[in-house]
Amino acid sequence: MTDSLVGQARSGSDGDGSTLPSNAPPPGPAQSDYGKPASLASDAWRDLRHNPMFWIAAVLILVLLVMAVAPGLFTSVDPTYAVLSEARQGPSEKHAFGTTALGYDVYARTIYGARASILVGIFSSLVTAVVGVVAGLLSGFYGGWLDAVLSRVGEIFFAIPLLLGGILFLYVFPNGLETPLWQQVGKIVLVIAVFGWPSVARLMRSSVLQVKPNDYVTAARALGGSPFRLIVQHILPNAVAPVIVISTLNLGVFISVEATLSFLNIGLRPPAVSWGIDISNASSIGLVRAAPNMLLFPSIFLSATVLAFIMLGDAVRDAIDPKLR
Repeated sequence: MTDSLVGQARSGSDGDGSTLPSNAPPPGPAQSDYGKPASLASDAWRDLRHNPMFWIAAVLILVLLVMAVAPGLFTSVDPTYAVLSEARQGPSEKHAFGTTALGYDVYARTIYGARASILVGIFSSLVTAVVGVVAGLLSGFYGGWLDAVLSRVGEIFFAIPLLLGGILFLYVFPNGLETPLWQQVGKIVLVIAVFGWPSVARLMRSSVLQVKPNDYVTAARALGGSPFRLIVQHILPNAVAPVIVISTLNLGVFISVEATLSFLNIGLRPPAVSWGIDISNASSIGLVRAAPNMLLFPSIFLSATVLAFIMLGDAVRDAIDPKLR
């Protein structure tokens, strides 16, 4: 009888006639394709790479980033060089997108306009995410008076609409014609971060409150883990996923905010090149009728950029939390 039990164990028999492969992994957590426990990042990437919307958005964003980093790859024309004798021309072999009312090449200005808009969007999203994550972590983890203070401060800024706050700030601290581009971008990033962090902080706080009571956090605290270690190793990695999603979506929103401020002539100012500036310059009724290409092409590129980042945010959201599909 002992020999038969040993034979069953060696062959993988479970005693009722069924057998298991000798190389079958033991019961446990889900395994990835490489035999390692599946993680949130690996599961999200597996869903993303099978999502056509993700690849469309990724290709568009890659092209836009190359335009922003190396516009010389797309055009050799100086976007600040004007020829008055060639003003208000339609698309032609020499000027693919036509010319503006002052003789600037619309194609060159559209290519170079990606740099300022994408810089504002990326840095605004990063600064807003960092400030919101720190405030939300501290508020949700410690609670008490710190939570009350941060929540009330956040509600003050949250009550002011982002665009209205930007108009008021840039009206008090305007950009001049001699203001360097980095300083103009810095002002817009600052005003977006000041009025945009409360929504990220509230989302992070609610996520921390959901993660904080979990058993692994309680066990780490019982083993003597410091608050810093609990936050960095246990709470932050498991609570930051919603912030990643909302930051990706906000990037497109912040680009449109910059374009709106520049359209109102209080955002980026010439000689800076921006889609918002060109749309503002082409928005008069006379120019729209005489040279609609001035308004059409910057608007298309702006819309495509905002749409690409929103599509990316939707794809990331679906991959991180399939319940939201």
